[in-house]
Amino acid sequence: MPTTAEKRREFRRLHASGCFIIPNPWDVGTARYLQHMGCKALATTSAGFAWARGVGDGSVPREAMLAHIAELAAAVDVPLNADFENGYAHEPEGVAASVALCIATGVCGLSIEDFGGDAAHGLYAFDMSVARIKAARAAIDKAGGDVLLTGRSEGFIRGRPDMEETIRRLKAYAAAGADCLYAPGIVTREQIAAVVAAVAPKPVNLLVGGAIDLRVADIAALGVRRISTGGALARAAWGGLLRSVGRILREGSFEELADAAPGAEIMRGLRSA
Repeated sequence: MPTTAEKRREFRRLHASGCFIIPNPWDVGTARYLQHMGCKALATTSAGFAWARGVGDGSVPREAMLAHIAELAAAVDVPLNADFENGYAHEPEGVAASVALCIATGVCGLSIEDFGGDAAHGLYAFDMSVARIKAARAAIDKAGGDVLLTGRSEGFIRGRPDMEETIRRLKAYAAAGADCLYAPGIVTREQIAAVVAAVAPKPVNLLVGGAIDLRVADIAALGVRRISTGGALARAAWGGLLRSVGRILREGSFEELADAAPGAEIMRGLRSA
């Protein structure tokens, strides 16, 4: 088992060149199996974990999320990035305190978004958003600086799909100390290329949350450094459950279970992870 320091160095190395997939497990089993499949790094999904607890995204308390992050970080040999939502605080001081706690879980990276967590807060004002990234950066530097900070601009998935404002925010987050930049919701070649060019040479994370007209090689050619799936893998698992049980209840048919993964195959992967 590599040390936390070794995993953090590897995570930074992955961001130095090329393009890698960073899928999002929601429990120890899915994390270990994704490692077994050859994934070089993993990231938590706030949505996937929330649904597993029977609540909505954004409803998991900070302490429970920190425990989840720590459990996954300890369970795998590959670097883990934390979907740390809005830092579980509005004010920069609170963000810094939360980030310090997240660093202590053994995570290799974390993201801070500029969405306040509900419709009432919406996106934080520009200056507040930048101050929050600066606070996260300061907390990481105080702890040694080896945790990778991702700055997220949430406009495209929060009803404010303004490319000019998104780029303004991402450039400011880069200047404030974010190591990686992320605008979930951009999907076109033009949008992706614009974000990559705006924050270069810093790396960009692209969320692929569903079927799109781009393959990994296409995304890599646009200059994206890492590709995450957010809650999509959890939604895919839920989709299989809903389809299977739906057919059983509606038709009395068990045909959907034909695509279920064999238990022996799952166990082989878990044992080798």
